[in-house]
Amino acid sequence: MAALAGVAPYDDDSGKYHGRRRIQGGRERLRKSLFMGAFTATRHNPDLASFYARLRQNGKDHLCAVIAVARKLIVLANTVLSRKTEWTPQYQQK
Repeated sequence: MAALAGVAPYDDDSGKYHGRRRIQGGRERLRKSLFMGAFTATRHNPDLASFYARLRQNGKDHLCAVIAVARKLIVLANTVLSRKTEWTPQYQQK
């Protein structure tokens, strides 16, 4: 599903050379929509914001972390749809 959306990482390796992973292909409109949703989620969804913050603390680039959140959104959407349930946040506001 991530490849169809265009957020799957592809390698650039050859022999001993190991290049950066890049996203490519997929549906452009879906990728752009997922990116904007992921960008908003990093600011307003406590669960995904903590995931984003953890990636940033571990040294990931801003855009790399946002794409990771986009991939997580795809996994969450797939889980919610397959289980036919509502999404319940792990973080409980008091």
